[in-house]
Amino acid sequence: MECAYAAQAKLPLFSPFPHNKPTLDKSSSSNNNNNNNHHHHHHPISILKHKSSKFSPTRLHCQKMYVPGFGEASPEAKAANHLHKFFTYIAIRIVSAQLESYNKEAYEELTEFLSRHSLNDGDKFCADLMRESPRHKNLALRILEVRSAYCKNDFEWDNLKRLASKMVDDSNTRLMRDYVLETSHVESEK
Repeated sequence: MECAYAAQAKLPLFSPFPHNKPTLDKSSSSNNNNNNNHHHHHHPISILKHKSSKFSPTRLHCQKMYVPGFGEASPEAKAANHLHKFFTYIAIRIVSAQLESYNKEAYEELTEFLSRHSLNDGDKFCADLMRESPRHKNLALRILEVRSAYCKNDFEWDNLKRLASKMVDDSNTRLMRDYVLETSHVESEK
């Protein structure tokens, strides 16, 4: 279950003040007529899960961070959009390499089309390619097929997570190390 209740109640999931940790108890969330709000000090990322009045409330520990004011889409939706564009680019590279080895004429047509059209919007690129000519339509359909197959079968999702996490950790370590070295050097000069 997600931490939707805190977002709906417009409560922050983290408070920098230990005495002001947000809680959501059953009496304040499921019965608005009851003003008997109890102030308990809980972990800032724990809230109570809604249950029927027959059952006692159970604590839900959310493991996800709330991302405030990110706009119209979640961070994952934004990342998916970037990956969608990247998969189009990869599919074009794959199809182009395949054509170069066995169909020089189609390869040259795709290369020429690429020189005239931007890849910033992969879907627009494919839509324009489909409408260029019947031969170009077949190239576009092949790109769509490869894009889907690559995303579903060939892209290494686990490796992406591992590499992204390692990149963040390595970068954080390097930045902190550089800062400590820089500030300790400045301190030793005083």
